[in-house]
Amino acid sequence: MKARIAMLGNWVRRRVTPACAQWFDGALREVAHEGGEPALARALGWAPRKLGKADLGLSDSEAEQAAALRPGLDAALWSVDQAARIAFILAGLGGEPEAFAGRLDSLADTAELNEAIALYRGFPLYPAAAAIEARARAAVRSAMRPLFEAIAHRNPYPAEQFDEAAWNQMVVKTFFLDSPLWPVQGIERRANPALAAILLDLAHERWAAGRAVSAELWRCVAPYPGPAACAAMERVLAGGSEPERLGVALALARAEGSDAALLRAACARQGLDQRAARAGWAALAAASG
Repeated sequence: MKARIAMLGNWVRRRVTPACAQWFDGALREVAHEGGEPALARALGWAPRKLGKADLGLSDSEAEQAAALRPGLDAALWSVDQAARIAFILAGLGGEPEAFAGRLDSLADTAELNEAIALYRGFPLYPAAAAIEARARAAVRSAMRPLFEAIAHRNPYPAEQFDEAAWNQMVVKTFFLDSPLWPVQGIERRANPALAAILLDLAHERWAAGRAVSAELWRCVAPYPGPAACAAMERVLAGGSEPERLGVALALARAEGSDAALLRAACARQGLDQRAARAGWAALAAASG
């Protein structure tokens, strides 16, 4: 815990004026020593006004340090005030796992939007990973895209802690919220037949309604190329949009089995495989969004 607070503190101090750094250190001491909701609430509320909301913009060495301290940690989209708020939460909610989880729940219940985004982005750094899972699931159920993405995107916590049902719910929710899938960590590792079946049904529902299907959907379907999945991907290759066809081609690159090999050959004949590899998931998500 102390190493994680120290890392966050160093990030903040390097990006603010000496006066702002002095305020941060004082607030951090107050939260750690006094504890309790009033001190933490004051620190969380004042952080953006005292420290600003500039992008954190980690250097390569800082990103490497973060990955070494906490594998999978990705603070690429964090701001300075978010890093400070996460440090305050770590310092102010210490204690036994159940106590931490309970206090985190109370904090999340009253947090305004930007505080909640920082709170959820900090999940990889919190203790009591199993005890706080219910709160992470609540974020996944949110209809507010920023809150959903705070836990779902660039965050190792869901892939590590969610069971299959919760994981599948989160992945499916990305498509209902028109949120990109590529920033979700662990897609290949957590792929499963149940998720492939759910998303295949979703594709057919959208086709029936005359709606487009995200190119990223096939990333979760192609690893399980059964008859229905192959028929759907053949349909896309025959008449889908360019991003959809490229999505199928890119998804098939890692798929196994003779049926997948036949579909890859069809992609190669159209030159889709090379174009898909050059594009990548982020570009395809943007093009099909």
